[in-house]
Amino acid sequence: MATYLDFEQKICQIQEEIIAAEIRYDHHAVDILNADLKKEVTKTYANLSPYQELQLARHQDRPYALDYINLLLDKKYELHGDRHFRDDLAIVCYIGYIGEERVIIIGEQKGRGTKNKLKRNFGMPNPEGYRKALRVAKMAEKFKIPLLMLIDTPGAYPGLGAEERNQSEAIARNLLELSNLNTITVSVVIGEGGSGGALAIGVADKLAMMRYSVFSVISPEGCSAILWNDPTKVEAATKALKITSADLKSLNLIDDIIDEPLIGAHRDKIGASEAIKSYFLGQIESLQKLSDSERLDQRYNRLVGVGRYSE
Repeated sequence: MATYLDFEQKICQIQEEIIAAEIRYDHHAVDILNADLKKEVTKTYANLSPYQELQLARHQDRPYALDYINLLLDKKYELHGDRHFRDDLAIVCYIGYIGEERVIIIGEQKGRGTKNKLKRNFGMPNPEGYRKALRVAKMAEKFKIPLLMLIDTPGAYPGLGAEERNQSEAIARNLLELSNLNTITVSVVIGEGGSGGALAIGVADKLAMMRYSVFSVISPEGCSAILWNDPTKVEAATKALKITSADLKSLNLIDDIIDEPLIGAHRDKIGASEAIKSYFLGQIESLQKLSDSERLDQRYNRLVGVGRYSE
């Protein structure tokens, strides 16, 4: 059963009326209600607040990395382990084909249901997860395979074991190595991009965000607790942090916004996957026109330009 957020209640009501009309075989009413639904969707989603976009980014039905991998990849094969400690299931790595293009996808996977959330550690990778991602990225470089990285994490796991195994070094190592990786790389924030946990697979030739995704240095809950000692001021913190795709694009912190379906990826997973596919293949075609040195120079200039401002 679909889950509706508070601001989606009118949409829910109209859809329930459509189902009732279909049961009655009242085709005229269905046509009218579908027109009303289209108007309500446009009205609702054209005027979302930053907090409402945050709710969509965290929606329990929103596609996770494995959902996109299953929709995008043909002849897929999963790659496991960091060759040092263990296989971190919060990071998934697959090689396969998108159309005729051989690609590798690295994604952060949250998991659904209590059992899978625990299995995936709620999408919070340990150091071995980032080292697995780097190992697979190096394999992509060796065989000149385009790399797609799907960001979706509240942040890197802050547990004692993760710190003992040097979480900060693993993230920093990925930032260094991915900045110099000699193959085409594209990163896409598909849901929630949290701090260093997102940055660790966010260094690429192109960094994009889905329309209803967020990217932040700290969660709005953490921000409101620190600034105001009041975790209930989440809406104010969300607005102040400038974490939506439109905000980050306006600040030149990302390259592109991917137009997922207006009603949200959680309502149209196939449409959302097609949007990612079109964007990724388009970037591959564009970046293949550059020489290796031109592409690496372009990546370097983009990375060092982050945070530049003029008075």
